[in-house]
Amino acid sequence: MPLHELATAPPGVGGTERVRTPAPRPRRARSQAMAAWLFIAPSLVLFAVFAFAPIAISVVLSFQDVAVFGGGRFAGLDNYGELVTTPLFWTTVRNTLVFTLGTVPTSTAIGLLLAVLLNRRLPGRGLIRSLYFLPMVVSGVAVSLVMAWIFNADNGIANAALAELGLPRVGWLSSPDWAMITLVLAVVWGRIGFCMVTYLAALQNINPALIEAAEIDGAGPWNRFTRIVWPLLAPTTSLLVVLNVVFSIQAFDVIYVLTGGGPGFATTVLVQYVFRAAFTDGRMGYASAIGVVLVLALLALTLLRSRLVRRTGDVS
Repeated sequence: MPLHELATAPPGVGGTERVRTPAPRPRRARSQAMAAWLFIAPSLVLFAVFAFAPIAISVVLSFQDVAVFGGGRFAGLDNYGELVTTPLFWTTVRNTLVFTLGTVPTSTAIGLLLAVLLNRRLPGRGLIRSLYFLPMVVSGVAVSLVMAWIFNADNGIANAALAELGLPRVGWLSSPDWAMITLVLAVVWGRIGFCMVTYLAALQNINPALIEAAEIDGAGPWNRFTRIVWPLLAPTTSLLVVLNVVFSIQAFDVIYVLTGGGPGFATTVLVQYVFRAAFTDGRMGYASAIGVVLVLALLALTLLRSRLVRRTGDVS
């Protein structure tokens, strides 16, 4: 084949194939990518310094017998072995599970109920929403001080109300049977605003035509909610459950202010146990081992959430 025909021949003709060279990347795309990296660089640095670095240091310390001040020695898996065989560790795990099971379903359910009620046209709806969301923007210490005043055994509002009803006073924060219940009530009161606002955003994204069509077909309020609204809220519910579990596992300020982990160890959770082991007992290596276990638990929850998202095709 002549050379001029070979040069213009289609691929595969004359035993040659046309080689396609990739187009050079536009300069604008490179500049946009560079700008994006520059914008997220400060966050990445802060995240590396205040998240990844402490986790890495904790992993290293968990294999050492080290105090708060001074050097230490390599201890291998001794800290983890002691962790598994210490009854107090399993007590804190049980308290953490009880605290989580008490706060997560309750705050999620009440938040959903309030969101459904406040999604309607009501007088003063904006003010009511703000009042329910107010504890969320107040510091946890302030919320804890308010709850400590309400549940004070001597002159608190809760016991005053019981006295008016002719019922005996309750040691809300001093009784092992009531302390955990009081903590759950305090955390739920401070968290329902977050759940309510999240559900409100999801409810307002539902197409009203779906509800109207179901109403025209004769579906009652309960059927409209269970057959249309609730399935569409499933991604939001999944997200809230995971976030609330993480919040409950990491809860510290409310417990520290209200009970300090007491009475005894009735309300000592894993985070409280880490603080006690590190700064009360001065055992940084043992406390780091507890922290590593806590991080692994949170990582497992995150991976579970990611798997559920991939399985359901949700991107929320």
